[in-house]
Amino acid sequence: IHMNQLKAIFLDTDNWEKFKKKHEKKIRPVVIKEVEKFLHCGDLSNGFRVFKCEACPNAKKFPIRCKGKFCPTCAVGEAQNWAEVTANDMYHTIHRHVVLTIDEGLRPIFAIHRYRETLLKGLMDEAARVVMDCFRKQKAGVIVALHTFGSKLEFNPHIHLLVTMGGVTKDGKWEEYNYLPFVKLRKAWQTVVLKLIRRTLSQRTKAKVQPLLQAAYNNNPDGFYVHAPKQSRTDVKATLGYIGRYMKRGPIALHRIKMYDGERVVFTYSDKRENDWKVEEVSVETFIGRLIRHIPDEQFKMIRHYGIYSRRIKTLMAKVVEAFQKEMKRLLINAKKIVKGKSWRERIKETFDRDPLECSECGNYLEFKGTAVRKNGRLEVAFANEKDAKKYMGREIEKIESETYKIKKEEATRKAIKKYWFSWEELANAIENNPDNADLRGALGL
Repeated sequence: IHMNQLKAIFLDTDNWEKFKKKHEKKIRPVVIKEVEKFLHCGDLSNGFRVFKCEACPNAKKFPIRCKGKFCPTCAVGEAQNWAEVTANDMYHTIHRHVVLTIDEGLRPIFAIHRYRETLLKGLMDEAARVVMDCFRKQKAGVIVALHTFGSKLEFNPHIHLLVTMGGVTKDGKWEEYNYLPFVKLRKAWQTVVLKLIRRTLSQRTKAKVQPLLQAAYNNNPDGFYVHAPKQSRTDVKATLGYIGRYMKRGPIALHRIKMYDGERVVFTYSDKRENDWKVEEVSVETFIGRLIRHIPDEQFKMIRHYGIYSRRIKTLMAKVVEAFQKEMKRLLINAKKIVKGKSWRERIKETFDRDPLECSECGNYLEFKGTAVRKNGRLEVAFANEKDAKKYMGREIEKIESETYKIKKEEATRKAIKKYWFSWEELANAIENNPDNADLRGALGL
């Protein structure tokens, strides 16, 4: 059974089913879909691939992963792949990492289900536009990433941008531009956000939130907050890795979940104002609610490309840049290099220093033999490259679909969940016996 802290919390005593039943009218369909994909991820009864050793009888089944937006296991590899591929598909020039935030009082407006998708996409579009407007003579490139959460898992939509500090002029020349007018940018950003809300909401909804709009304007006389590092030579790969960690995985890293006692969850968070790590304790219901609100809508793109990074003109721009590479005497874009993401085998070898396709019995290579998938409520062979493989998979499917297997799986699941339970009694005894033990306090993030 593949289990982690997050899955244990959702599955224990049917926490997710209870939450779903209580809030069924408020939960978006995509949330149910993504959470349940995550809860079944790593389960052989949801599908598997078979590999057999080329030299001995050993065979191995690998569960088919969900590759979902909410699954922390699947998302790690997705984030790494995205960062690596994107970094090699960017102009080799100076970039700047810019962060645009909105007034805290406006956050609930962006969470209104009816307007959520339109407002969040609009926030990304407007962010790209106000930054590109700083480049009057050049057409710059901007990669925009939307974050919807803060460190305490609150709904906090804000924008990360990677901006080329320069661009292509009308006569096809590349010109660098190393200055961002922060005062102008802050006011422009405030103006476009408030206008976006006003043109998107209905008259009735607009009337309800008008006090929030007015307060946001009055409370920020210098405009909304804009942040960018003083140095403009941003480490593109490192920044993409940072953004990717948030774009391609859930809003909380597993190591931040410090304890779960069946009713309460304790996790750590970074307090940016005090520059310190703190502890937050919430009920299971609150914890689940805070997490699932950040699952994006179906087909919603959390990362978008603008200007000379726009997919529509990227091919044309590659040709333009290639035309004057000799004149520039340096490579601005590697137009011919195609970078593919790492396979799951390569990622496992890098992370765990072991080859998953090496036979544990004799050390030889495991060959792919077939795939089984769940279809219409039951497992079936989707592909087998030989008769013996198909027979073997048929026998394995019978075992997995049997009542005996299901009973054993339920028992294994209960045991796996129990490992993540936190006992206050055990902690009290441990502290009493070791009052000066720093590790005990460290385990709680204190």
